Amino acid sequence: MDLGNLIYTFDAAAGEALAKREGHTPKIEAPAQVRADESFDVKITVGPHPNTVEHSIRWIKVFFAEDGRAFNPVQIGGFSLTPVYAQPEVIVRVKLQKGGVFHAMEYCNLHGLWSGKKEIRVG
Repeated sequence: MDLGNLIYTFDAAAGEALAKREGHTPKIEAPAQVRADESFDVKITVGPHPNTVEHSIRWIKVFFAEDGRAFNPVQIGGFSLTPVYAQPEVIVRVKLQKGGVFHAMEYCNLHGLWSGKKEIRVG
């Protein structure tokens, strides 16, 4: 099985995963449009989700698929999270030259890999 087939998304979840969509799909908050070379924040949250040693979000990664780029995506950042202490919320400050799509991926130690996306325009 390909790794891509193991990543759940809100729209592609099926079976048992349907009930897990709200608490596991990463939510990306960012402006719909920005100016080139202008810094802005991208916030990724997961949840509501338990945060115990037995059941928690262990990491969040942020990628950007830039329009017209030959090899996508670019990894923007990766964040390891410690159960109980670290909440599944990260903010990364970025600057873009071109528009594209942000992708956020998270790993839940019980329910696997989940991905969310958000398009952004530069102009």
